Amino acid sequence: MTQQINREIHLASRPRGWPTLDNFRLVETPMPEPAEGQVLVRNLYMSVDPYMRGRMNAARSYAPPYEVGRVMYGGAVGRVVASRTPSLSVGDVVLSGKGWREYFVSDGSNLERIEPRAPLSYYLGVLGMPGMTAYVGLYDLAQPKPGETVFVSAASGAVGGVAGQLARIRGCRVIGSVGSAEKLRHVRDDLGFDAAFNYRETSPEQALAELAPDGIDVYFDNVGGDHLQAAIGAMRLYGRITLCGMISGYNATAPEPGPNNLMLMVTRRLSMRGFIVSDHGDRQAAFREEVGGYLREGRLVVRETIIDGIERAPEAFLALLRGDHLGKLSLRLSGRAV
Repeated sequence: MTQQINREIHLASRPRGWPTLDNFRLVETPMPEPAEGQVLVRNLYMSVDPYMRGRMNAARSYAPPYEVGRVMYGGAVGRVVASRTPSLSVGDVVLSGKGWREYFVSDGSNLERIEPRAPLSYYLGVLGMPGMTAYVGLYDLAQPKPGETVFVSAASGAVGGVAGQLARIRGCRVIGSVGSAEKLRHVRDDLGFDAAFNYRETSPEQALAELAPDGIDVYFDNVGGDHLQAAIGAMRLYGRITLCGMISGYNATAPEPGPNNLMLMVTRRLSMRGFIVSDHGDRQAAFREEVGGYLREGRLVVRETIIDGIERAPEAFLALLRGDHLGKLSLRLSGRAV
């Protein structure tokens, strides 16, 4: 091998409130070498996602937290560059949870070999975890019917953008909330939302009263806080709320007040359900087949923000938390040769 150095991003310290660049460290490590029964994988793209903020805290949620002084992890798509097992060959493209590093070794048990039918970065976005989150949360859990009104928060993001478009494909009227004029234009003009509002200029309660005077049937929640309260207040009888994430509170240093109108859950016979997409692995094949078909037919619009270089991963993650991007935010790694 001509290059003996691998680069990784380690958690340097746990943030309190908003993370800073000081919470991360770029670390050079010896290039890993595959043992018998292993492969060496070069990551080509790695994902940065909102859930990673929770992993930076010490408390365990639905998965172990990142360890201080150790490499972080997350979704990645890579290529096998050396193999000492018959199960995978040099050149195979694989999905893994081994992001935040340029190279890694594996016995193959934590890898998914794919035959790419779309750009590789799509397998971290519309054809990956975010897309499947939108698919399961909307189609399997909320089950919108043609003609219903669906409200999606964080509508320009990796999950919200797909969820809104899937609702449109299902024949629903779709309203989205975003945080800038550029995102407002994007979800209305590019993604085809029927209506949208900038929550920095108009409160969710006021916007829903104006854009959905007869109420909403489904709320796909990525934000929590005032968005969730407004959605509960705007729900029609038998409305459904899918809780995907609550990014408005991810950097809070104290618990935020919850909705004060929960009695409407009773009087309007509403249902609200949280979910973790990893619990729905049995739906992956159906998801890829259906959503992949929409892509090939041109019925889904994909917007990505790609940042180059492992060294920019912390910068990209902070930009994600600030909302300084459109669509799916991913890192394209340098691909230094071995």
